[in-house]
Amino acid sequence: MFWWLVATVCAFFIKGLCGFANTLVFTTILSFGNSNVNISPVELILGYPTNIILAWKERKSIKWSICIPLALLVIAGSIPGVMFLKNADTRIIKMVFGAVIILIGLEMLLREFQTKKSKQSKIVLGVIGVLSGLLCGLYGVGALLGAYVNRVTDDSSSFKANICVVFLVENTFRIILYGLWGIITFDIFKQAVILVPVMLMGLLLGMFSGKYLDEKVIKKLVIIMLIVSGVALILNNL
Repeated sequence: MFWWLVATVCAFFIKGLCGFANTLVFTTILSFGNSNVNISPVELILGYPTNIILAWKERKSIKWSICIPLALLVIAGSIPGVMFLKNADTRIIKMVFGAVIILIGLEMLLREFQTKKSKQSKIVLGVIGVLSGLLCGLYGVGALLGAYVNRVTDDSSSFKANICVVFLVENTFRIILYGLWGIITFDIFKQAVILVPVMLMGLLLGMFSGKYLDEKVIKKLVIIMLIVSGVALILNNL
């Protein structure tokens, strides 16, 4: 139980600070001694209210023109996912996506150090948007989604608001599927409820820390977490 507590505090501290990457942190810490079928539903239940809290807190920064298309892409990505996962080597696909995430993250990081910002390519944004929706819908991986939202938002408040709304849609869809497939059991739900106070502590600490960190520092941290997500995606599927 000790590592579950550690994973929860760390994961949702990052969630409160950056708005995403909680799944990456939570799974990475617990995957050495636990099955993913036990980790994912607990993290999903814990993460659902955090998306509601962050989206509500930053509700003035929500841009529905960003959220609605992405949310639809996420749902659409889940539909072919059932057939796709049965007939393809998902490890290779995840590794390719991991490499794409790293390259996008590095390019975004270089942009942050440029004195003159270059114009965003609508074609590149469109490709990232489609791939991010499919990746999140198929595998529940939000790193590429984070890369897209980071590009189309101006500050951390806008980033958190919009990505959390999309995650909320994806989480709702996945909770329904997990319930129908019997992945969320009474024991899983009970374990998640026990961890809720720890989750709230980590989330509030992250949100509190975000108030005192420079906006540019937080944005760079988000980008670094994207790159780490890509590396983790490759390493976990080697």
